[in-house]
Amino acid sequence: MTSAVDTTRIRRLLDRPFTVGDLTVSNRIAMAPMTRNMSPDGVPGADVAEYYARRAANNVGLIVTEGTYINRAAAGAYPDVPHFYGEQSLAGWANVAEQVHLAGGRIIPQLWHTGVARTATEPPAESPSGVGLDGGPTGNAMTQRDIDDTVAAFADAAAAAERLGFDGVELHGAHGYLIDSFLWNGTNQRTDGYGGDPASRARFAVEIVEAVRAAVSPGFPLFFRLSQWKSGNYQAKIAESAGELEQILTPLADAGVDAFHASTRRYWLPEFDGSDLNLAGWVKKLSGKATVTVGSVGLDQEFVGAAGWQKQADVAGIDQLLDRLERDEFDLVAVGRALLANPDWANKALQGRLDEAIAFDRGVLKSLN
Repeated sequence: MTSAVDTTRIRRLLDRPFTVGDLTVSNRIAMAPMTRNMSPDGVPGADVAEYYARRAANNVGLIVTEGTYINRAAAGAYPDVPHFYGEQSLAGWANVAEQVHLAGGRIIPQLWHTGVARTATEPPAESPSGVGLDGGPTGNAMTQRDIDDTVAAFADAAAAAERLGFDGVELHGAHGYLIDSFLWNGTNQRTDGYGGDPASRARFAVEIVEAVRAAVSPGFPLFFRLSQWKSGNYQAKIAESAGELEQILTPLADAGVDAFHASTRRYWLPEFDGSDLNLAGWVKKLSGKATVTVGSVGLDQEFVGAAGWQKQADVAGIDQLLDRLERDEFDLVAVGRALLANPDWANKALQGRLDEAIAFDRGVLKSLN
């Protein structure tokens, strides 16, 4: 059991409100987006609403939904992922937002185009240069019309989110999916204004941010998820240095990003030499914007690629997380798999009862709700 002194510190650091735009969350704990493939035909049902409301009722301050497909034929890559377009899907999402609010929580949808993750041939995958994450030919290089239509689809989805009563929106710009594939020189080999140096590679993302910002109210917060690593390529980097990262962040911040959600696989690792700051810490320092950290928070094991899951009992606690939060390295802490196994993880954390938490077991993932 965590000591009374530690519990006081936990509450002082985690159990305090945070405001971004018109959104105020009750504490610093967020639910990370996690794909579940539980929405047949792209429609989130009552079970999805209950799944999110259960976490909200257990003191998760902000919920970021699983990735949701924008209205673009090539956006999807996986079955039973919810759409963020169409009458039935939007009605389902309106109920999700209502149930989370009734439970006392706040919720934002994550908007997603999977890019080169798509394996279906009709329509083919869309990417900056027709290059996959492995460097081989994949799908089609996007034309200017493709780019413009995709930008508009993101903006339409964001406008729908505000109309349905959500508290903000997040753009999925990480993990090798479409937006991220423009940011990374490994997949972006364009020679027009969307390729080249880091700032030029950020142009597509910037245009999406600008379009979303124009489609929603000024105070409707816009989150942007980014990462260095890609699915299946954990050594990849969109920025080799803090200077390169700043070239990407500055135009995004200027375009209207309110908060960056910095996805790492291990939150405690420094991002660049010469500093202990993790990716969220560097992003906050360079952009001046709020940041969310994520990466194996509360887990007793971590995913290590082809080798599967490796025991990491020494990082299951949150002492180091609290140290970094106390230094204002980041503003919010996103919890993923630990919240799947423990819908009440936030309550356990705030009450100093994480020793009672159930270990995440991928083998029973589908049964966890």
